[in-house]
Amino acid sequence: MEHMNQLLSRLLHRKDFQQRYEQLKNEILSHREVQAFLRKHEEKITNAVLDRSLVKLYEFIQQTKNCERCPSLDECQNLLKGYHPRLILQGNAIDVQYDRCPTKMKHDERKRQEALIQSLFVPREILQASLSDVDLIDEGRMKAIELAEQFVSSYEPGKKMKGLYLYGSFGVGKTYIIGAIANALAKKNISSLIVYVPEFFRELKSSLHDQTINEKLEYVKKVPVLMLDDIGAESMSSWVRDDLLGPILQYRMLENLPTFFTSNFDLQQLAHHLTYSQRGEEEQMKAARIMERIRYLAQPVEIKGRNRRLDA
Repeated sequence: MEHMNQLLSRLLHRKDFQQRYEQLKNEILSHREVQAFLRKHEEKITNAVLDRSLVKLYEFIQQTKNCERCPSLDECQNLLKGYHPRLILQGNAIDVQYDRCPTKMKHDERKRQEALIQSLFVPREILQASLSDVDLIDEGRMKAIELAEQFVSSYEPGKKMKGLYLYGSFGVGKTYIIGAIANALAKKNISSLIVYVPEFFRELKSSLHDQTINEKLEYVKKVPVLMLDDIGAESMSSWVRDDLLGPILQYRMLENLPTFFTSNFDLQQLAHHLTYSQRGEEEQMKAARIMERIRYLAQPVEIKGRNRRLDA
């Protein structure tokens, strides 16, 4: 965009400067939005105000043209990317104020929502999931979506609410569903955390060396809505079960903090997984305590269907 001052500088070197200046001035003042602004403030805008404001009026027109043909936020040509101009009367002059354009507002809102959906070791595309896009090809999916929508619509902090325990074979869309729930919650300004359980427990084990394990554990325990993805895929040990998973679930149960799970195991299979450690230790009572907390926190729903990962 050629700045008005540059344009005037060029005109000054022309013999027909006054004629060209008046022509440019008439073009500026005949602009539809400029005229509307002048009519609105006609009692306060004198010829002197107009003369000293031509630069700003020219800037407004050029920036408005950029907005009219703007293809996307990334390709915005305005002085301030994502901001469109608005004329204001400031003292004895007309000025240009820049406000976020609708495209910028949508972009910022999306970023704000994504910031509410905190993800640990989960693919980012899951955070674009939508409940309306879930393929309702079986009763399990229909039930899961129905319960998910009920949860999202009635969620209140501190209210006793059950999450979902979604189980089924590989690639049937369990993680996608919890991502869609997280996204729906974000639109209501409700923060959630999606955790890929095997990687998270490996991270906690590594945190023993830098002494951040308690901080990370406390964070996961207290997040408003927690989603534990692929529980049962982790390498089971007494330490993982009793010192990591147990305290998380116990705290959330006592504080009525909703918790969601996905797993390839049904509840009976998960109980078996929790019973036996890598070393072959059998501890049924400790496993039963974990299962009691999971049943308290979440309602089991089986998800069936083809392995969508094979279609990719």
